[in-house]
Amino acid sequence: MSLTTAPNDAPPASGRLAAQALAWGEKVLVFVLVVGAWEVLSRTIVDPFWISRPSLVAVRLWTLAMSGDLLWHTQTTVWQAVLGLIAGISGGIVGGVLLTRLPRLAAALNPLIMGLYSLPRIALAPLFIIWFGIGLLSKVMMVFSFVVFIFLLNTVQGLRAVDPDLVDLMRSMRAKPSFIAWRVQFPAILPWLMTAARISVGLALIGSVLGELLGANRGLGWYVEYSGGRLDTTGVFAGLVALMFVAVAFNSLVDLVERLLVPSPR
Repeated sequence: MSLTTAPNDAPPASGRLAAQALAWGEKVLVFVLVVGAWEVLSRTIVDPFWISRPSLVAVRLWTLAMSGDLLWHTQTTVWQAVLGLIAGISGGIVGGVLLTRLPRLAAALNPLIMGLYSLPRIALAPLFIIWFGIGLLSKVMMVFSFVVFIFLLNTVQGLRAVDPDLVDLMRSMRAKPSFIAWRVQFPAILPWLMTAARISVGLALIGSVLGELLGANRGLGWYVEYSGGRLDTTGVFAGLVALMFVAVAFNSLVDLVERLLVPSPR
């Protein structure tokens, strides 16, 4: 090996592909084992009335998909979650930046923020219904209440973790505040924001479904409640499985954005 040539520690492309194929194979194997065990259990030990069957759930999902009901309910739940996420991300980041720039205000508001953050969201539901009705806005605000504090706290902690010497260096070079924010602070807090996003996508679905359980006429949460009221276990599991697929899709999207924006350590 030449002294001028750095060693290449990166695994070959074939090795990476093999590792990815193995990882996907393990995931598929776990999925098949879980579904198979569920099917066998429901046919031999447990009455399907209690846990339904994967085959029955698959048939119900296919029926809902063919009738268009699955898309109708799913897009309702997803749309509420997305709107609440957008509002929560925007409000959390803006609020975190303001609190970081105004430390005395942050110290004064800290007890109130932590108190609101610790409130069970189900306790806020009656107020949301009174204030915003039982339409779209109440569901969006429920999602917002789940998400905004995650981004607020992560933004504050991320900005506080930025190296102050680096910021002072940029200021000594007469860099504009917008340049410092974009080139120094934003890259530093990006991992914090991605962590907040990973947590928030699940919470957004929880908020959307919770809002539907309290008052709605469509959505996956409404379908689960409707099926439960009719003692339709298969319908309940169909709604839950659909929600799981939506959650997996959301998390996959976050993974993709993270790979594009956050450089992986070497």
